[in-house]
Amino acid sequence: MNTVLKTEAQIRLVKHLFADALAQALNLHPISAPLMVLTGTGINDDLNGVERSVQFPVKFLGDRQAVVVNSLAKWKRLRLAELHFPPGEGILTDMRAIRPDEDYSPLHSVYVDQWDWEKVIEPGARSLTTLQEEVCKIYGALRFTAARLAESYPELERELPAEITFVQSEKLRQRFPDLSPKERENEICREYGAVFLIGIGGPLGDGQPHDGRSPDYDDWSTPAGEGFYGLNGDILVWNPVLESALELSSMGIRVDAPALTRQLEQRGQQERSGLMFHRLLLEGKLPQTIGGGIGQSRVCMFLLNKRHIGEVQASVWPDETGAELL
Repeated sequence: MNTVLKTEAQIRLVKHLFADALAQALNLHPISAPLMVLTGTGINDDLNGVERSVQFPVKFLGDRQAVVVNSLAKWKRLRLAELHFPPGEGILTDMRAIRPDEDYSPLHSVYVDQWDWEKVIEPGARSLTTLQEEVCKIYGALRFTAARLAESYPELERELPAEITFVQSEKLRQRFPDLSPKERENEICREYGAVFLIGIGGPLGDGQPHDGRSPDYDDWSTPAGEGFYGLNGDILVWNPVLESALELSSMGIRVDAPALTRQLEQRGQQERSGLMFHRLLLEGKLPQTIGGGIGQSRVCMFLLNKRHIGEVQASVWPDETGAELL
């Protein structure tokens, strides 16, 4: 079989296996997802708060501006409220986005495809224990997918750690104080193979966050015990092909009203509280949830031993990169 066609067949298998395993493990119902939402509602994910989004006027709405989603972090929570799901159930979507300010690298593309999921939890379940339980289920789905993939393609067989290791971002900073956040990730993933890094978005002991997070979806400010903060984090694995850490997922317990108020104040963005999404949350009209996004191309890249994300997705690249991928 042609190499490109073989890769495409492998991609289809990975996406099928992982989506089914994820839905079963987390008790998720697959649903349709929007490519765009209207501006001025507070629904679009603002990522780190500085990236530009793709916007365009909608003629039949009087040229009101719509925006291509960056992710569905807040839309999913609204959808769960509309569907009246009970605690323990959630939704899984096949998200597509365009992020024009994405940094170019073998791991990044302006085209983003991910499994976006969200699940209702009890208000009393907003805890580190709940977060860790869901992470273990996701990691279990990844290991299952890797094992089943190897049954069809033995050359792709690999050993993943039996368990994922949980590491507080502040502890990681204290262990490697002279390294950058990405260098710390490389060191800890090289050591353990699969890591969930807890607490991303709030300032660490040096006054800087490990990485950026918008203030209005993940809860990165709630105390998590032992003087640490944050009920969110990233799933990271060691990529032996690139010899570096690879982020597969960003996820977390979502903000409740106190956490939203606190994080908006910390970022000096209190004006967002008047937007539709934020107003509903502050008024107690949205369920308590946990959720995240899992990169489809990144999972494929990782399990198929590819060196560049362009080998597993169609996007736009510099001319020299495009030639290398052919």
